[in-house]
Amino acid sequence: MSREGEIRRVGDLVERGLLDAARGEEIGRVVERFALSITGAMADLIDPSDPHDPISRQFVPDESELFTRPDEVADPIGDEVHATAPGVVHRYRDRVLLKPSALCRVYCRFCFRRDTVGDGEASLSEAELDAAIAHIAARPEIFEVILTGGDPLVLSDRRLGLLLDRLEAVPHVEVVRIHSRVPVVDPGRVGEDTVRLLRHRFATWMVIHTDHPRELTDAAAAAIGRLVDGGVPVLSQTTLLAGVNDDAQVLEALLRRLVRLRVKPYYLHHLDRAEGTARFRVPLARGRELVAGLRGGLTGIAQPTYVLDVPGGHGKVAIGPDPLEWTGKGREDGTSLYRVTAPDGTVHDWEG
Repeated sequence: MSREGEIRRVGDLVERGLLDAARGEEIGRVVERFALSITGAMADLIDPSDPHDPISRQFVPDESELFTRPDEVADPIGDEVHATAPGVVHRYRDRVLLKPSALCRVYCRFCFRRDTVGDGEASLSEAELDAAIAHIAARPEIFEVILTGGDPLVLSDRRLGLLLDRLEAVPHVEVVRIHSRVPVVDPGRVGEDTVRLLRHRFATWMVIHTDHPRELTDAAAAAIGRLVDGGVPVLSQTTLLAGVNDDAQVLEALLRRLVRLRVKPYYLHHLDRAEGTARFRVPLARGRELVAGLRGGLTGIAQPTYVLDVPGGHGKVAIGPDPLEWTGKGREDGTSLYRVTAPDGTVHDWEG
């Protein structure tokens, strides 16, 4: 195994007691297709005696990943449709994705980019990065650059700092958002020096990905604290996953823990239909039921927006339950009559 108990090979899984050796050959075929990496911090959280362990389910490969359903695709959110330069996805007018690296510290078994992440050579060359920065600089409508990947925090502080310096030189870039699992899965990576280099002319936001409250260890809490104390606002995004967090108590515990750590829950993602991810699917009706159940019983600052990426690159839409229903009736003055469902379940009339 590599540094600090990191798991990169099937043999590492067997050695740590996270995989029965009899499954090694089949799981080896999965790993040939989709990347494997689990940090020591995450591997230490897995209970080998629990076949339903939610941390294991997220990161340990499963034979079912080799089976692709007809509605599963390699690019479920349509990155390629809006790719305008190497590493650049320009889907919305005022913001772009910039993917400096395709590497991650952990590889989620449900990742919507699982066909492109994990290639050790798949980082932008200097020429490609020049082209990406030129694309951004030539479009004054771009207000925000979202660093994603892969995971931008796999870059060294030196490389990350150079990239941020180049973005700082583009006058119309006002916000840089960094999407990362690293503060949770490899919290030691986020030191005071890293926090300091995030301070630039533009506003730097960190969006962490976390799916289960057990991931938010004391070390992760400390890393998040360093970011917040250093002036970096932190948001979170979570994917709704069968067998991981499709439970009201688990979801509520996760959201409460985030708010205690001064993290604003941002998005709850409905699962994208990437290849070999069917075991994680939660029915849309169940997702809406869970989100509805958060109302009234969970503080508003802990409420994420439940979203779905429309396949083919058409963007995100909010899919939470709508408490307002038009009755089909109206008045001559144009006023419509609605029914509104309150958090306590009671139904009321509303004119407007």
